[in-house]
Amino acid sequence: MDEERGGRRQDRAPTIRDVARSADVSKSLVSLVLRGDPGVSPERRSAVHQAMNELGYEPNRVARALAGNGTGAVGILINDIRNPWYVDLLDGLSTAFEPAGVAPLLVDSASNQRVGRSSVQILSRQRVDGIVALGTSDEVVDLAALRGRTPVVLAGTYDPEELGADVVANDDVAGARLATEHLITLGHRRILCLRGPQRVGALREEGYRRAMVEAGLGAEVEVVDAGMTEESGYAATLRVLRMRTAPTALIAYNDLLALGALAAAADLGLSVPGDVSLVGYDDTYLAGIRRVSLTTIQNGSFQIGRKAAEFLLERIDGYAGPGRLHEVPTVLEVRQTTGPAPARPAAD
Repeated sequence: MDEERGGRRQDRAPTIRDVARSADVSKSLVSLVLRGDPGVSPERRSAVHQAMNELGYEPNRVARALAGNGTGAVGILINDIRNPWYVDLLDGLSTAFEPAGVAPLLVDSASNQRVGRSSVQILSRQRVDGIVALGTSDEVVDLAALRGRTPVVLAGTYDPEELGADVVANDDVAGARLATEHLITLGHRRILCLRGPQRVGALREEGYRRAMVEAGLGAEVEVVDAGMTEESGYAATLRVLRMRTAPTALIAYNDLLALGALAAAADLGLSVPGDVSLVGYDDTYLAGIRRVSLTTIQNGSFQIGRKAAEFLLERIDGYAGPGRLHEVPTVLEVRQTTGPAPARPAAD
């Protein structure tokens, strides 16, 4: 007899199946309890915890059990570790991965590409059980090549679309509309969009365009490719604020671009929001710093991270259905970088 119940000694380490059998529940329900899913009833949650205590079950064995012969590790692919947008996303991921005993391996695509390495290939060599790709990445080709081999969940991005992966993102179109409509209500007409890359950039541009056209400002639509870093935001804003018909308001692809725009306006001797209003996107912790106080779009980064982790755990647990899309609602956070349109544009 290799196993005894009721807290007595076992000759092998208990598994998630042992916990499920002891608690008289399904293996999937044990997984939900370990992930902290709020949908589990208190009675069943208590039964699972009691079974784990009696069996001496260690949560860090969950990932291996979920994945069969897996490693118990998952890859987290980010594009630039310096971007503060990842902070809340990673926090959300940890709330689901930690209770499940999953070990996340974090790789920075930007750092690896500078030395000619592929982050996706690095994670594949580590034989991770799955990958969460956070935000816009330049490694879409390598990610697409994983189809059918390694579960991938896209968080805060839609690329690569051909991967057919689960996607968790905010409603980018609605978020950009909120930002644009806010500026329009303040009397701004010359509103310029500092666009970012790939499909997320296109969706946010779409939201901006829709709001402008619906307000009868289609002729005023102006979009400038500005990248996604503080440095590129600074350079792009210098150019647009020096134009003969400079905008009175800017909508930035993300908060980093907006910080670059703030610096450019200051270097040109312009006040924000007196001469030009500015809206960011992501509501990173930098936006809330008192000296910055950036009006921005809260895009639910924490919720995106948590849901992405739950999707990946379900894939590791054997879910093989088609790719799912989960959108998190957006909220406008009004702070001190937006105000009424100036009577005379700064360029005049």
